[in-house]
Amino acid sequence: MPRYWVIAPFASKNADIFDKVWQFDLANNTISIGWSQIGDVSKMSRDGLIEAVASAYPETPNATKSLFVNMLWSFYHEINPGDIVIARKGRKTLTAVGKVTKTAFYAPGRNPHLASLGSSHPNFLEVGWLDQPRDKGFPNIVFPMHSVYEITESQYQSLVEGTITESVAGLAEAVEDQNAFVLEKYLEEFIVSNFEAIFKGKLKIYEDAEGLDGQQYATDIGPIDILAMEPASASFVVIELKKGRPSDQVVGQILRYMGWVKKNLCNDGQAVKGLVICRDPDPKLSYALTMTNNIDVRYYSVSFALKDAP
Repeated sequence: MPRYWVIAPFASKNADIFDKVWQFDLANNTISIGWSQIGDVSKMSRDGLIEAVASAYPETPNATKSLFVNMLWSFYHEINPGDIVIARKGRKTLTAVGKVTKTAFYAPGRNPHLASLGSSHPNFLEVGWLDQPRDKGFPNIVFPMHSVYEITESQYQSLVEGTITESVAGLAEAVEDQNAFVLEKYLEEFIVSNFEAIFKGKLKIYEDAEGLDGQQYATDIGPIDILAMEPASASFVVIELKKGRPSDQVVGQILRYMGWVKKNLCNDGQAVKGLVICRDPDPKLSYALTMTNNIDVRYYSVSFALKDAP
């Protein structure tokens, strides 16, 4: 039975570079990932890979180092011919689907578009890309931020058939107010797109060593809506939108995420704060948060009106 994988051929922030790198991959039936600082992963044992990642990224949090190790190990030792790969652009676009034809190999400088930038994605798979589907966009985030990520067969089918469910996107939750849930899914995108204007520099969206940002930040206990940093205090800030959920669930979830960040990302003495964003005052939420001194709540409002004339 094949396994199913999602792989990002390059960071999507610079669309022009992404397109050049991806067109090379498409034309040559291949896909590559980075971490060129680590060296030839194909010749490393798992212990050797752990040591190489630690040496290449000494300031990176341990949880992120472990993530790098797991992704590279999967790329070289778990993805096999016959497995299926989805290439993604960003977190909302399926660029192509293909079948792996050759196990991973190390080939620094193979992609000339990266070499000309002084960069290198030296870790390659050979993939036979299918004609369809191609460049399929989704209205909301459906892909994790990891460069290499395994999904189930049912998740794969939902992605290629366009029948995405909330569970595929990692967002299945108990909801009290369905209208708030739908609205705040779009509100998250608005907040991220206008983060600087909203928080006026007091918060910055977290970005890890590979340039992956903090929107829907993946953890082993679920995705954080937005993971940010507070430059003034060098603290992490976990931001959760209430999304119509019961107050007890929201408070319990943000505390779990804060605990995970404290254990896995914080350096010694580094603090973690929480911020809940919701539409309406909630007495239950207010009572719960009076018992904490590191979680704030902020309220948003939306105004929409139709006029006879501008």
